[in-house]
This record gives sequence, C-alpha cells and structure tokens, in this order.
Amino acid sequence: MLIDEFILWLEAERRYSPLTVRNYRRDIDDFVAFCGVTHASFDPKAIRREDVEEWMVYLGDERKLKVTSVNRTMASLRTFWRWMLAHGHVERDLIKTLRQYKAPKRLPTFVSDTRMEDVVAELREDIASEDFERLRDALIILLIYTAGLRLSELVNANMSDVSADYATLRVMGKGRKERVQPLLGSLRQVIEKYFIQISSQNICTGQKKALILSKKGERISRRTVERIVDRKLKGVGVQGKTSPHVLRHTFATRVLNEGGDLREIQELLGHSSLKATQVYTHNNIAQLQQVYAVAHPRQTQPTDE
Repeated sequence: MLIDEFILWLEAERRYSPLTVRNYRRDIDDFVAFCGVTHASFDPKAIRREDVEEWMVYLGDERKLKVTSVNRTMASLRTFWRWMLAHGHVERDLIKTLRQYKAPKRLPTFVSDTRMEDVVAELREDIASEDFERLRDALIILLIYTAGLRLSELVNANMSDVSADYATLRVMGKGRKERVQPLLGSLRQVIEKYFIQISSQNICTGQKKALILSKKGERISRRTVERIVDRKLKGVGVQGKTSPHVLRHTFATRVLNEGGDLREIQELLGHSSLKATQVYTHNNIAQLQQVYAVAHPRQTQPTDE
C-alpha cells in the first residue's frame, strides 16, 4: 500500500531512526483517519486543500496541541506529499502553499501607572543615598523606564556614550544600528551624581569604562540587571512578569498613552520596522475599552426589559 511504501522509503532511503519513523506513521495514520478512510481506500488525489486546513484546525482546537506540535505534524504530511509528487502518485503538492500554524500574538506586558509611581517613589530614596549600589540600581530602572533601553543596550553602554551635558546617550541597538537617545532632565541629574560617586569612591580605574558597573568596577552582567529589576518591581507588588523588557514595554505604552506619535516611538525604541511598534496600539485600545466599559452610560443605567 502507498503509506507502507512511504514508510519503507523513510527507513531505507532516508535512514531515519525507528522513533522518527514511528512519528511519521502516527501523523499520517491520524490524518487518514480524520479523512474517514482506511489505508487501503486512501486516495491522495481525492484530498482537497480544505481537508488539510480543517485537520490543522482540528489539531489545534480539538486536540489542543501546541503550535509546535501542529507544525511538526504538518511537516510529516509535507514530506509525505513531496514523496508522492516525486513518485507520480499525485499531480500537485497540496501542502506546499499552506502556511505554518501560528499562535495568536500576546500583547506586551506593562506595569500600571500606579505601580510605577510606587517604584519611582522608592527610587527617590535610593537616589538620595550615598550608597553606590542603591544609586546604580535606581539608574538602571530609570534608563529602561524613561529611555526605553533594551537589556543588551544597557549592559553594553559605556560612560563615553553619555554626552558632556548628560542630555543624550549614544546607543548601539540591534544589527549594530546606532541611535541617539534623549534623556530626561531628572535622569541627567542621576547620571551626574552616579559619575561623581564612581570617581569619589574609586569604583572604576580602567581605560574603557562601562556605564553600568558592579561594585568591583566591572561591567554589570545581564543576569544581575534582571535580578535588580525583578526585586524592585516585586517590592511594590507587581504581579506576573517583572523583567527589564516589561519596563521597556511600560515606557512605550506610557509614551503612546500621553499622545506620542508611533514614528517617534519607533525611533525611541530603535525598531527597524513600524510594524514592531504598532503592537503597542493594541495595549492602548485595551485600556480605552476598560475606560469605556466603566464610563459608558449603558453600564450605569438599567436595561430596558
């Protein structure tokens, strides 16, 4: 039978492992059963593109398979159809033009304005402190929250990237694309104090000075930054994700909610495509829907019976 020939080809020609061959057979058996036929009565020329599309939906919606599992199963069927085309069993490849099964995109997570006000209130105490690590940790939070830096951009920045007047920061983004990031007035003061502490406490004596330093004067690690952000956000009761990227999302969402233009936000985030920035409009819409649900008169007036 046709399917047995294909399995034999996998074993003899492709030399796949027994486990891989079993997975192929199971995937094809499942598809044949879904089509309501047996191995003996299976006619690939009678299969329509719609049958394959319905099977993909069935795997995701009914069988509750993960996206990766659906796509792995589809890869088995794709190989089977290519083999049948090469051996003259079908005249066209139904599977070739089918797109991979995609999971719905999750909206970026961000911290609410109320929680961020709590964070900033705590940072004021850290900024007033003469303790180097407290000041540095406050600077880390502010550089991500008020300048939207990526984690990699933060840890790779050097002191020389800060302009002489502390008004801008030269950033090396993805794909080694350079941009100049404006810094808020309040952030400039923090950076100036931070530089003074580095000098007065002899934190760094090397020739190439990283912007964010450990107490030993070494470039701070990504993991250390992640722990600092996690501790600060959880300290004020933030639930869910508490990563540096969440702070970056919060920056973008805040700028958009305050009337920022998408093109401007794209520049600030260092996105090469506007499409990557447009995802934040969904957060903005979600927030508007919440306000609408609470404020609309239909929510407070009795409905007509």
